[in-house]
Amino acid sequence: MRKPDVSALLGLMHRRPWLFAGVSLGGLVLAGMLLLGIWAALLYPMLPDLDKVTDYQPRQPLQVFTRDGVEIAQFGSERRVFLPIERIPKMMQDALIAVEDARFREHGGVDPIGIVRAFVANITPGGMRQGASTITQQVARNFFLSSKRTLDRKIREAMLAVKIEHQLDKDQILELYMNQIYLGHRAYGFGAAAQVYFGKPLDQLSIAEDAMLAGLPQNPGYANPITNFDRAVARQHVVLGRMLATGVITQAQYDEAKAQKLVIRSENQVAVHAEHVAEMARQIVYQRFGEQAYSEGYKVTTSLIAADQQAAWAALRRGVLDHERRQAWRGPEDQEDLGDDTGDDEDQAAQILKDQRDDEDLRVALVLQASPSKVEAVLATGEKVTLEGEGLRWARSGLSPKAPDNLALRRGSVIRVMKADKGGWTIAQWPQAQSAFVSLDPGTGRVRALVGGFDFTRQQFNHATQAWRQPGSSFKPFLYSAAMEHGVQPATVVNDAPWPVGPDGWNPQNDNGQYDGPISLRRALAKSKNLVSIRLVQYIGVDTARQWTGRFGFDVNRQPDNLTLALGAGSTTPMQLATAYAALANGGYKVDPVVIERITDAQGKVVFQAPPPVPLTEAQRIIPARNAFVIDSLLNEVTRSGTAARAQATLKRPDIYGKTGTTNDAVDAWFAGFQPSVVAVVWMGYDDPRSLGSHESGGGASLPIWLGYMSQVLRNVPVHTIDPPEGVQEVNGEWYYNEYAEGGYVTQIGVDDAAGAASGASAAEGASAPQEAALPPVAPAASHP
Repeated sequence: MRKPDVSALLGLMHRRPWLFAGVSLGGLVLAGMLLLGIWAALLYPMLPDLDKVTDYQPRQPLQVFTRDGVEIAQFGSERRVFLPIERIPKMMQDALIAVEDARFREHGGVDPIGIVRAFVANITPGGMRQGASTITQQVARNFFLSSKRTLDRKIREAMLAVKIEHQLDKDQILELYMNQIYLGHRAYGFGAAAQVYFGKPLDQLSIAEDAMLAGLPQNPGYANPITNFDRAVARQHVVLGRMLATGVITQAQYDEAKAQKLVIRSENQVAVHAEHVAEMARQIVYQRFGEQAYSEGYKVTTSLIAADQQAAWAALRRGVLDHERRQAWRGPEDQEDLGDDTGDDEDQAAQILKDQRDDEDLRVALVLQASPSKVEAVLATGEKVTLEGEGLRWARSGLSPKAPDNLALRRGSVIRVMKADKGGWTIAQWPQAQSAFVSLDPGTGRVRALVGGFDFTRQQFNHATQAWRQPGSSFKPFLYSAAMEHGVQPATVVNDAPWPVGPDGWNPQNDNGQYDGPISLRRALAKSKNLVSIRLVQYIGVDTARQWTGRFGFDVNRQPDNLTLALGAGSTTPMQLATAYAALANGGYKVDPVVIERITDAQGKVVFQAPPPVPLTEAQRIIPARNAFVIDSLLNEVTRSGTAARAQATLKRPDIYGKTGTTNDAVDAWFAGFQPSVVAVVWMGYDDPRSLGSHESGGGASLPIWLGYMSQVLRNVPVHTIDPPEGVQEVNGEWYYNEYAEGGYVTQIGVDDAAGAASGASAAEGASAPQEAALPPVAPAASHP
């Protein structure tokens, strides 16, 4: 055998070194490919099964909705809105494919052309760094692998991608990717991202908004529009460029999308504030399903109406803040040492304010400069604001050079500011008072709106359903209702005179300290006369009145068994009081409040359904129809000429009924009332019971909130006149039970204690001639009403 000519080979290498280098490189490549092939052959049997993607079961949060389909909350570690591929707009799909994997529809899971292109781009000086992973490879990584950048992971990723492509079609793979990928701010999938960043469903996005979302997968934590808007916009422009280059959009669409000014939803921005109701729903679902409640895609439909709920929330917030403005300035929330160097104010402010709880109305701010006439501050968002003139009037005491430390406004003070009604900014402070609101449909008991407090993040206690407070005069209509069944009528005259102080020292008074003497029951309720209510309850008997109130759903055991019952000194909740007023609004029928309408699982199967509304029949009747009608006529007088006359005057409609309520020392302030289609109750007070202020009342503190709500929900609602039922007659402008139209009712109570028994009179004659009803002995009473 001829031996190799080594010298000739060396000569060839010397003359043609490139040939040797190519042969060597080819040999290395072949060897590498052989090794990779062997490695892949060994790894393939160890690849995981594809059950996670072939039987995709995404972690879906618990979602809570209004009855009209507006989401009010999600609970779970992953915020996700699962969308089948047919419900994902094609423009959104194409935008994503254009920037992430332009050959997605062509390759088999791994794209050799894409690998070469990325390699060239990454080694080219000044080239834009690119990745070579296809969408299918990203699916493999997200479902089965870690994010570590190792050769082993890349090989497994490629092999899994090929395996996935053999078992799923392209649309199934894209559906997995677009629902599973993390896109920042707890948003998983593009359906959730559309809500998080733009506050609307994915199918309502513009091309510009689609491009913004399509750019998120590359760096969702840092390049999202909430965390870093400029970087997100830069990435959006890259996406738009790819969409244009791949023919997804035209030049005109590109120009329009690039020019569109995007409105990004802030972290504090909520479409509908119903946090207390959402928590009620969460507790119910958790009690039924445990930890699975947060990952199995349960959906809760509540009885709330989105517009009603937001109107209630806004009215309550405004009312509480108005009350707070009537209080004294308490000083800054905190004081920070900023030093004298103003050069790093921006960085210091960002550090200090990032841990402060901001609010969409009461913005947290750091004072940078303060003088008696002007304050300059910076918000948590970095926006600088100036307060002067009227915007500083409330805090003048803190701007004096001699202001005490707890009130002083100076550089480094952490304060609250609000946008003023007439523009500009005004100083504010976080309110200490709480409030609650509930409205419902009087015919069905379905709750239309419920606000459990001023701010759920600071106070989760639900004052609408859990706060047992004294109802004050808002309780009086139910005592008057009891009296109607004992011969008393609206024309009955009761003595509004000081109460004789007995051995127990009880000395009840009218709210204004004035007494009108003999007064009709109608005028007495309109003017909320306490002494009239006391004599009325004394006449019919405390226990009789107390038991009657139980018909309306009040807990009888929580009502006093003495004459303080007449002053609303027992306990109720706003929800319970609203349900009671519903019986007056619907003609005397009992309704049960309903908040949770339906619970469904991820597949849409109903796992809970509230009973349908029960038709109002005699089986649900709790008081006679004529009783409800007469009490309604009294409540209408309250809103026409009484303590709530502002109601009809403001709403400019006659079909408004209600009653103010103010407890002793204005500890609790109420307004409860209705228009025949909606009942609403408002309460205001402190969690640690104390006076709301010497000049506060239900009419001043709570009625404005009620009116703020009703002015919204009654728009375009026609006036509804309550028709008189059988059993009543109107005589000389006053309503009577039929049997009393010609006389025989109790015409006077307490006018002349020595007069003895009651005598009847004709309704046509009025109530001046007959004698009063005899009063029973005074029952034991509490020391204050």
